[in-house]
Amino acid sequence: MAFDFLKKALTKTTGALAASVDKLKTGLTKTRDVFVGGLKSLLRGRKLDQQLLDELEQRLITSDLGVKATLKIMEDLNAAWHAGKITSGDEVLDFLKAEMKGYWPVETRALKFASSGPTVILVTGINGAGKTTSIAKLGQYLKGQGKTVMVAACDTFRAAAVEQLSIWAQRIDVQIVKHQMGSDPAAVAFDACDAALARNIDVLIVDTAGRLHTQEHLMRELSKIRKVIDKRIPGAPHEVLLVLDATTGQNAIRQAEEFLKAVQVSGIFLAKLDGTAKGGIVIAIRHQLGLPVKFVGIGETPEDIEPFDPEVFVEALFAEEESQPRSP
Repeated sequence: MAFDFLKKALTKTTGALAASVDKLKTGLTKTRDVFVGGLKSLLRGRKLDQQLLDELEQRLITSDLGVKATLKIMEDLNAAWHAGKITSGDEVLDFLKAEMKGYWPVETRALKFASSGPTVILVTGINGAGKTTSIAKLGQYLKGQGKTVMVAACDTFRAAAVEQLSIWAQRIDVQIVKHQMGSDPAAVAFDACDAALARNIDVLIVDTAGRLHTQEHLMRELSKIRKVIDKRIPGAPHEVLLVLDATTGQNAIRQAEEFLKAVQVSGIFLAKLDGTAKGGIVIAIRHQLGLPVKFVGIGETPEDIEPFDPEVFVEALFAEEESQPRSP
C-alpha cells in the first residue's frame, strides 16, 4: 500500500510538472525560436573548439542574457572544455541547461509570509509594465492556495488605476479597499491594514502608483506608504515585488536598478512573458540584479501565472518542438 501511495504521488507530481512545462512552453515560443533555436543551429553537429566558443560568446552577449551572465556562462564552459568534460556543440546545450537550472536557490524564490497576522505584499513598477494585471494574477494564485486576499488601491493619482483594480478584484472575488482619486495613498494603505487586521485577512496586496525613478515625489510617496504599513503591521511589508515587462529586455534591467536604489525590492514579477522573444531576461536579472524572479505572467487571464521554477523554465525553454503529423 505504501508503494502504491508513493507511485500515485509521483505520478501526480510528474503530471503537474509536465503541465507547467507545457503551459510555459507556449509563453516561451518566440524565445525558443529566436534564442534557443539560434543556439541549436550554431552548436549542433560541430566539434567544440575555440572558434565555436568565441561564436557562442558573441551570440550570448547580443541576446538578452547580457554581458554579466554571458561571462559567467563562458567561464564555466571554458573550464569544462579544458577539463575534457565536453567536446561537442551538442553537449554544450545540455551543459547550458544544467548551468541555468542551478542559478536560483529554492529558498530565494518562495514568498515570505508573516508568522502571524496578515502578510503584506507591496507591488510597484512603472505604468504599462502590467502591474494591475499581475496583482490580479497574484491574488488568484494565493486564493488557489487557500488564502483570503484583500487588495489596496493606493494608486490614487490615476482614476483609471483604481477602476481597473476594482474590476479585477470583482472578477477574482477578493475584497478591495479604495478611496477617491487624489486621496493620500498612505491613508489608503493605513485603512487597508486596519481592514485586513479586523477581517483576519491572510494576504494584503498593496498597489502603488506607476512611477519612474525621475519622479522623486512618487518615490517619496512610496517610502511613506512603506512606513505607514510598517507602523500599523510591524515587520510589513513582507515582500516588495517589482513588476517588470519582459518584452522590454535590457530596459527592464535598467528600471530595476533604479528601483533598487529607492526601494527594498525583494523579488521580481516578470509580466508579459507570453509572446516575447526576450525570455532570456530572466537569466540577466539573476546575474545583474541578484534578485529572484518569484512569478512569471504568461497570458492575459488571472490563471496565467506561474511561480518561477528554474527546472520548469529551462525545460520549457529548451524543449523540442513536437513534429506535426502529416495530412493524409
